[in-house]
This record gives sequence, C-alpha cells and structure tokens, in this order.
Amino acid sequence: MQEVLLHAYLAYRLNRTFVYYNYTWRDNGSQYTLYNGKPIPSQIPLSVLLQGPVLGAPSMTDPSAPHPFAVSEVYYRSVCPEDQRVYVRMEQVLSTMGRSASAGDVVDKWIEVYADFPDRCVQVPRDAYHNIDYYIFGSADRLLDVWPVFAKSPVIREFAWSPLVELAFDQNRETFAPTDRYVTPLGIQHTTLSVYNEHSLRYASIPGLLVVHVRRGDFDEHCKKLASWASPILGFNSFPSMPDTFLFPAGTTEGERVALQRPHCYPSIAEIVQRVGDVRAGEEGLTDVYFMTNGPEDWVDELKAAVQKTGGWRSVGSSRDLVLNWEQTFVKQAVDMLIGQRAQVFVGNGWSSLSGLVNMLRVANGVAVAKNRLL
Repeated sequence: MQEVLLHAYLAYRLNRTFVYYNYTWRDNGSQYTLYNGKPIPSQIPLSVLLQGPVLGAPSMTDPSAPHPFAVSEVYYRSVCPEDQRVYVRMEQVLSTMGRSASAGDVVDKWIEVYADFPDRCVQVPRDAYHNIDYYIFGSADRLLDVWPVFAKSPVIREFAWSPLVELAFDQNRETFAPTDRYVTPLGIQHTTLSVYNEHSLRYASIPGLLVVHVRRGDFDEHCKKLASWASPILGFNSFPSMPDTFLFPAGTTEGERVALQRPHCYPSIAEIVQRVGDVRAGEEGLTDVYFMTNGPEDWVDELKAAVQKTGGWRSVGSSRDLVLNWEQTFVKQAVDMLIGQRAQVFVGNGWSSLSGLVNMLRVANGVAVAKNRLL
C-alpha cells in the first residue's frame, strides 16, 4: 500500500495521471490462490480498499493537479495501445544516483529527467527495478526525507478508505469503542470530494481507544530472519520524536540479536500484557483496548482474558471479534488499519509494514507523535 501511494505521488509530481493497479497476490491470470491451504483471491481491486484521488477522484486541495488524477490499468491499456507506449526503466534513473539514494532523491531525479517528457503514455516495465525499493522502506534515513512534501500532497491529504471498509468499521464500532451516544457513521458523512473533509477530519482519533498490533503466524520465523540480518525498524515506524525505538547493540551475535528482538517483534502473552499496562500507565483516559492480530482464536482469547484480568478496561476486543460479510472478509486488514488509525494511542510492530502504514496515516492526521508507540 505504501508503494502504491508513493507511486501516485510520483505521478502527481510529474504532472501525469497515475495508472493504478489491483492489489495482487499472484499475477498469473488465476482467480484464486491457495494460501495456507485456503483459497484467496489472486487479485483484489484497489477500489474495494481505497477511494479518493488515487482512484481517480478530482483533487479538491490542489485544483492544478492532473485531471484525471488516476485511471485504471484497464483504461490505460485501452487508450494507450502497445505501439504508443514508451518504456522507462528505473535503472536509467539510478544510473546517475547509485542504489543508496533516498526516496526524495528518487522523486527529484524523476522530475529532473522526465518532467518534460513529450510522450503521452509512459510505462515502467514489470521487470524493471523498483522505483522505491524495500531497502528504502526499511530505512528511516532514506525514506522520511520525502515525507514533508508527500504529506501535503492530495495523495495523503485526501486519502480515504473505501465505502466497504468504512461500512465494516461502522458496523463493528461496539467491538472496539462501545458508546451509548449516537456517532455519525462514516458512510453518511460527506465524501472525500468535499474540500472541507480532508483525511485528518474524516478519521479523527477516538478518545479512550488503545489499539495494539500483534503479528503471529509467519512472523515467528520472519522476526528471526530480520534479527539475523540486524534489520532496523521500518522507515514509517521511525518518525522523529517517536518515543520508542530499537537498535541492535554493536558486536552482538545472531543468537543474541534474535533474543533481544523477540519481545518487540514476536512477544508472548505475558509481555503483551506488560506492554499494555506500561502504555496505559503513561496515558490518561484509555478505556478500551483492541488487538489487531492474525493470531489463532484460542490464543487471542487467552490474550484478551489476560488483559481483562488486569482490570480497568471497559472492553477488550480483537480482529477475531469483527462481524464481517463475505465481501468484507477480503479487506479485513484494511478495517483493522482504519481502527488503528483512529486510536487515541496505537502500539505497532516496528518491523511490520502494516504498522508502518497506520503510523504514517496517524502522523498525517496530526496525531501527536508521542501517541504512536511500538511493542
């Protein structure tokens, strides 16, 4: 998702229409893919995840932005036949920069080289090197220099989740933030086409809500691999002045790094309960806790019971408690991200790009950096 948004931003800076593409798990023409023995869609339309300029809505915060702001890949192919397409490879841009360039450097170089490119249909081939590669996303020093301008672009200021995601959020509000007062559902608020309804207003923080992102499943091995490589916390989990960080001490062995990192990347129930207690002790007014998690139901039930046992919580909920229709089950991670985005305090996993997106959107919302924590 972060890559999609930065690609849209790059197109915006080049004064070109962005061609958006589906969220793709497997690009082999199949409709379904087996994941852990269960069928999942090989592709999910971006329109069931997002709305706003990234999906082609006109920008209301920048009337001079390209119009249309974005078009689908299908439409692009219809108006740009193969003989009219010009292919540009990222390697051509990097050749004058080196592979340690920052995100800001990459965007600036694209503008320098291609801002006045005369051809109408410009495409980066699939086998080209990434415009913004995962090494950049994994480094705060290389990623965050683009943030001040990126955050002010329509891509972020008018970012919005899809009606499907917002409906699931509204329908499940009692799971993560129960209230006896009427709350206007997102689905009947003004749409993102209103200049008065920027991202920061639409997704204001919910007082009292603590959201904790707890990755399980493949993160058991993934965390160990990251520790063996001494991988730092991801860029969007490392905004300046965030209270929590993690650095591997110099000279540590692989085994020592795995042991040091585990409580922060793959914590036990007891460690999560302790972290929740520590965060609550430092933040007034927290009444509800919600766990964004892919953990097994019995494990999540044990976690919730352990937190509830500490006392003082009005509600303790999790991703496993969401009531979703068939369509919403395929975007449930986006529903979780919206819940995390609107928390009074969010506690993320520093090595998770999902946590990074939540932190990015919270910073864009103007949430105090001190309320963005890490395990």
